[in-house]
Amino acid sequence: MAQRIGVYPGTFDPITLGHMDIIVRGAKLVDELIIGVTTNASKSPMFADDERIAIVEREARAMGIDNIRVVGFNSLLMDFAESQGASVVIRGIRGVTDFEYEYQLTGMNRQLNDRIETVFLMADVSLQPIASRLVKEIAIYGGDISKFVTPMVRDEVVARVTEQGLRRD
Repeated sequence: MAQRIGVYPGTFDPITLGHMDIIVRGAKLVDELIIGVTTNASKSPMFADDERIAIVEREARAMGIDNIRVVGFNSLLMDFAESQGASVVIRGIRGVTDFEYEYQLTGMNRQLNDRIETVFLMADVSLQPIASRLVKEIAIYGGDISKFVTPMVRDEVVARVTEQGLRRD
C-alpha cells in the first residue's frame, strides 16, 4: 500500500499554538506530514525564510511527532505538493472568513491538480482567534503573546520587535 503523504503549507510567521494544533492533528491523518514553509509575496514577514524553517523544525521536534518533515518552498502549492508525492493538503480553518478564502483557493487548486485533495481541520475552539498577524501586532504594541505561542517563539518575536525598532507604545 502506498504511503499517504500530506502537506500543511503556511508562512508560519511566527508559528502559533493554532498551527501546532493543526500539525499534531494532521500528522495523525497521514503517514508523513510535510510542513511547507513558504514565502508569501503579499505579506511582510518578520522572520526570513531560513529563520522560519529553523523555528518550525525546532517546534515540530519539540512536539515529539516522528512523521513530520519541514521543507521550504517558493512555488505554487500544487506543484510543491506533487513534487513531495503528496496526495492531500491539510488546511486549518478558524471561522467563516477562513472558510470562504480556503473554499476559493481549493477550487483553484483543483483546477491546477485534481489528484490532490484538500482536507480542512477546524481549529480547536480555544485557539480559533489566534493569527500570526495579530500575534505580531500585539507584540509590536508591547502586549503579552505568551497565550498564543511557545515561550521560545515568544522570546524570538519580542527580540525581533526590539531589534527592528518596531515597538510602539
